[in-house]
Amino acid sequence: MDECVFFALRRFPSELAALYAAIPSADAAWVPLSWEGIPSERFTAIEQICHVRDIEIDGYQLRLRRLLEEDNPLLLSIDSERVARERGYPDASVEQVFDALREARERTLRTIAGLNGSQWQRRGVFEGYGPVTVKGLVHYLCSHDQQHLAGLHWLLGQMASRAD
Repeated sequence: MDECVFFALRRFPSELAALYAAIPSADAAWVPLSWEGIPSERFTAIEQICHVRDIEIDGYQLRLRRLLEEDNPLLLSIDSERVARERGYPDASVEQVFDALREARERTLRTIAGLNGSQWQRRGVFEGYGPVTVKGLVHYLCSHDQQHLAGLHWLLGQMASRAD
């Protein structure tokens, strides 16, 4: 795996935290009049970070483990809106969310850092994406990270442009 991918994965929690810090605390659960154009799921700022934490743990870590341990597993997508409702995202502690995300990302990095060439090529099927290798899944994780940075930027743009 390219070093730039490890670098992007490692720095993401800090980038996300820095960007989230730009959101006024009173606007953490602010909902725009329209979600048109949002590059991520239609989540408020607090919901964005909770989603990222949960997808890291319940999504990508589980998918990586299954790809490494099972032959050609079907990797299911997660109903993120249902999870958000069930886990009460709007009431989450920001500090706890970021602590859990940092810890989870370190576990992910430890998992992939020790992989050999054949492990990177282990295959499965990712619901909604199609055939996937471990290496491909790691790229999807990087893409997911970028979507949520973009989602927070989009929310900040909406906040900056609203007529109060």
